[in-house]
Parts: sequence; C-alpha cells; structure tokens
Amino acid sequence: MRFVVKLGTSTVTDAAGAPDRGRLAGVVRALRALIDQGHAPVLVSSGAVAAGRMRRPDITAGRDVPHKQMLAAIGQPLLMALYGELFAAEGLAVAQVLLTHADVEHRRRYLNARTTLLGLLEAGVVPIVNENDTLATAEIRVGDNDQLSALVAGLVDAPLLFLLTDQQGLYDADPRRHPAAALIERIDAPEIPDGIWQAAGGTAGAFGTGGMLTKLKAAQIARRTGTDTVIAHGGDPGVLARVLAGEAVGTRIAALLAPREARKRYILAGGRARGRIVVDAGAAAALRGDRSLLVVGIAACDGGFGRGDTVEVEGPEGRPLARGIANYGQAELERIAGRHSGQIEAVLGYGYGPEAIHRNDLVLL
Repeated sequence: MRFVVKLGTSTVTDAAGAPDRGRLAGVVRALRALIDQGHAPVLVSSGAVAAGRMRRPDITAGRDVPHKQMLAAIGQPLLMALYGELFAAEGLAVAQVLLTHADVEHRRRYLNARTTLLGLLEAGVVPIVNENDTLATAEIRVGDNDQLSALVAGLVDAPLLFLLTDQQGLYDADPRRHPAAALIERIDAPEIPDGIWQAAGGTAGAFGTGGMLTKLKAAQIARRTGTDTVIAHGGDPGVLARVLAGEAVGTRIAALLAPREARKRYILAGGRARGRIVVDAGAAAALRGDRSLLVVGIAACDGGFGRGDTVEVEGPEGRPLARGIANYGQAELERIAGRHSGQIEAVLGYGYGPEAIHRNDLVLL
C-alpha cells in the first residue's frame, strides 16, 4: 500500500527543540520493515525551522516570516543530512522534495510533482517532503505541513495518511486541560460534527505551527480525495504497522470515496477540456481495456493545450471516448504522434514518459 506519514515538530524534535535522533531512527526502522512487506511510504517532515534555531539561536523569529525562512534554510539541509544517514543505515535512499501551494494548484507543476513522486516510489527511493519555506510567501505557502501532507496524499493517490503527533489522537476536549476527555476513535460521517471542530481548536505545540485543528482540516482535505487519515502518537513508530495490520489506533477519519474514484471525479469536474486528441482504432481498443494512451496511437490533436491540461479523447469515428490529463502539450504531441515510445526523447530531446495520458489520469466516458 502507498501511504503518507507526516511527522510533526513535536515528534521530530526533543524537549530542547533539537532533532530527536533516537526517535527518528525508530521511525526509519519501522518504515524499512513496511517497505520489506511491499508498502511504499512518503514522509512529510516538519522540524527544519527548529533545527535551524538550534544551529543559530541568535536568529530570533517569533512570527516574523523572513526570519523563519532564514532558519528553515539553515535547518533543512541539517535535517535532510540526518534523514539521509538514518535511511542509509537501513539500506534505503532518500530524496528531498520541496513544495509550495502553487506547485499543487498549477496544473503543470502538479503533474510534474506527481510524476516525480511516483517515479521515486517506483525506484524504491523514499521521498521526504517539506514546504519550501525559504521561497513560500503568505500568499502561496501551504500554511502547515498537516495540510501539505494531505495534498501530497492526493498527489500520489495514497489511500492512507498518518498524522503523527504528541497526542494519542483527537479528543472530545483538550486532554491537557480536561483529564476526563475521551478519545474519538473514528469519524465516518460525511460532515465532521461542529462539536469536534470546536474540540480541536487551540492545541498548538510549543515549537510547531500546527495543532489538532490543522490536523482536522488536513483530514477534511484528504477524505475528499479518497484518503483515510489516522491521527496517532508519534512516540511509538510501531503504530504504523499496527494500523496497516487492521488495528484501531488513535483517531481514524474515513475517506468519502476511494482514491481512484476521487481522481476520476476530479478529471470529470475539472472544468472545460482545453483540447482534443483523436486516436486510432488500436488505441481506442487499448483505452477500453483500461490501458494508457501511448503516442503511437494518436492520429491528430488540436486546441492549443499544454502539459497538465484536461483534454477530450475521441475515437476514429469522431465520438467522445475519454477525458484525461495530458502528459505532453499539443505542440509536443504533434511532433511525436504516431511514433513508438522509444523515439520520444530522440525527437523532443527529453521525455515525460511513454504515455500521452496515463491510465490513472484518464476516465472513459
């Protein structure tokens, strides 16, 4: 199973705010064991600002965004160096992926980010994602890594998102102030009740920017893209294996539909198509057999669409056949249409893969 694990600052760092090497080593060992079982994790990690603060305590940030960006720029390579060392000890390679909100909202950037993440997973490399704090501004920043992790889960069609924090899960009241607060084990309702939203407010940690409210907001995003969210304590990395084995741990917020169904709805509801691709009979038969559209099967295209745009696919008889997200722009497809996939790089000088539209980005009409 493909899944996303988000580690909050309270999980990544110790009481002094430094990266907690022992705890992170435990997480890495747990991920190694799950990878051996055939799972494919993506790690979204907070802690860069805290790591930078430990290295340069003279740079005070508070709510000052430029100084936070400075600390993130100092701390991010320190954090990645630690992750690289810990994963290498388990025989795993890692890759750093820095994203902003614009990367997810812009169609071409979205497709580029998705292609990169899926390619890393296919190559057996563990992507470690963080918000690009050094470049993000108030207008484009995701805002917190909880929301970022939900967006990443949607990017890679992950059916499960872990939000690991310093609490056992979501409670019906703040357990730090109300000892009798009860753990909410599961939320299945289409709309999260107002009382739960109220109970989630105001639980931000000392070092992190998030709290239970941001986690609930992230879960709301994730469930709409077909992802279950589990909020659990990050002190025990064994929680990952327990949940994947079917055990009820922490708070589970159920998805509203399956990831592939959510993606189909996104494609169908993504506004008007920006172009058209006409395919031959062989390609039409392949699409009906749940296969990708290869460039060899393209007869014509028009509309001026670009990479990442939604296009209509027509069969040779002129009838609408499918709708999908183009992996190449029209100008590129006009140069490689009818050619075999192995010729793409020779013609263009580069390539985004053999598919004009991948089957995961295509819906039959």
